[in-house]
Amino acid sequence: MASPPTQVAGRYPITPDGRYFVVRGRLWRLANPALTDEAKATLTKRLMSARRDVQAALRAGDGDAEALARAAVDEAKRALGERGAPWWTDGAPDFNRRLARNTPYAEWLVDLPGSGPEKA
Repeated sequence: MASPPTQVAGRYPITPDGRYFVVRGRLWRLANPALTDEAKATLTKRLMSARRDVQAALRAGDGDAEALARAAVDEAKRALGERGAPWWTDGAPDFNRRLARNTPYAEWLVDLPGSGPEKA
């Protein structure tokens, strides 16, 4: 069995438990690893399409279309497990969108090669 990745897109570190990746010191929840590759790909395509729809609505100044597109983004992110109830079942709290320095991940992030207090 392959080990889980340690970085997203070769750039952003993934927490040791595989729940979050870190961008500028902030934790962002990863997609549910229990999703099949096919389901994840389908949901990701849906998410990217909805994001394009948001941009198109913003350019057109269409508030109704923007609201619908943002709802579609939220729906896709929830289906991926990136929003809503956490996909893990061990009762651990969710630190999505929080600064890593204010979570139990602070020491781990500071100890990463190339990281320092400014990253946490």
